[in-house]
Amino acid sequence: MACAQNVANLEKVKADLRDVTAVWVVDYRGLTVKEVEQLRRDVRAAEGAMKVYKNTLVKRALADMEMADMDSILEGPSAFVFTTGDPVAPAKALKDFAKQNENLVLKGGIMDGQFQDAAAFEQIASLPSRDQLLGQIACSLTGVASQLAIAIGEMSEKDAA
Repeated sequence: MACAQNVANLEKVKADLRDVTAVWVVDYRGLTVKEVEQLRRDVRAAEGAMKVYKNTLVKRALADMEMADMDSILEGPSAFVFTTGDPVAPAKALKDFAKQNENLVLKGGIMDGQFQDAAAFEQIASLPSRDQLLGQIACSLTGVASQLAIAIGEMSEKDAA
């Protein structure tokens, strides 16, 4: 029975790993049930999903799927945050929660197929989100376009005079 259950759990892990842009790993020891529920809500709002699996199952799934290994960070209680969208938003949610609660330890993870340690995770979580970057680009383009329109308008006024 246990073997069949492990096989089913392995398939669940593999299903969660398919098409992910990032998997973040955190140590949640010391968090209360209420704090874990809040963390799950924060991650869900950032378009991620937090799940708890045995480290050995995740190691096996990563090996079976030929993904980067995370053996160096898969020790102790681990929660896994999966995202198929913007990998920065869930990382920011985790970092923000960790600022408020020192019991949450950010271990690292995998982003775009590459292993990221805790230091890289901190840098990624400090980046602006995809939506923020797109907004910045749009503002920059709007500024350039309006300056170009003004310059063209001034040139046509000079030609008319």
